[in-house]
Amino acid sequence: MRIRQHVDPTALFFERFHGVPPVLDPARELEVEIGCAEAQFLFERAARDPSRSYVGLEIREDLVELVNKRAKVTGLPVTAVFCHAQLHLPQVFGDARAERIYINFPDPWFKRAHRDRRMVDPVLIAGVAKLLKPGCELFVQTDVWDIALDAMSAIESNDHFTNRAGEWSFWREGNPYGVRSWREQNAEETGLPIWRLMFDRT
Repeated sequence: MRIRQHVDPTALFFERFHGVPPVLDPARELEVEIGCAEAQFLFERAARDPSRSYVGLEIREDLVELVNKRAKVTGLPVTAVFCHAQLHLPQVFGDARAERIYINFPDPWFKRAHRDRRMVDPVLIAGVAKLLKPGCELFVQTDVWDIALDAMSAIESNDHFTNRAGEWSFWREGNPYGVRSWREQNAEETGLPIWRLMFDRT
């Protein structure tokens, strides 16, 4: 399958929710990855702990189809949902609340004219605050310095989060989950620096 590397999230098409909400078991704890791509991170998490539900949000529909086909073949409790995460968290999850939310290596959109396409902003973080249970974790990682600063600013400016490393500080204890996305694996193998953030929902 040929996968598009980029779509324009500001396009009018993405304003309406076109995806299918996941069927969630309220007895299972929920973990969510925003911008899951091929969901390698979630598949590894699910293989370690299949007692939870894992939902990946992705704006590229062909990747959503790929993830859901893999989940069907493997039998792992992973579901991908086609959506615009900044706009559609209520439509995707309804009243459900997450134990953990991950944002792994969001698209940097380097060109100045494309900065408004970046995913991690105050709008997204406000939605994350509503989705995440109090006392639970938001984990962000990126190999792009500007994205790390943007993410820190957006989260620190929201009163519902406490930085576990201290105010305006990066998490320096590595990835605590024992699983990696392809992007994280590549960054580590090529020696790229990775900036990480760990916040608690207060």
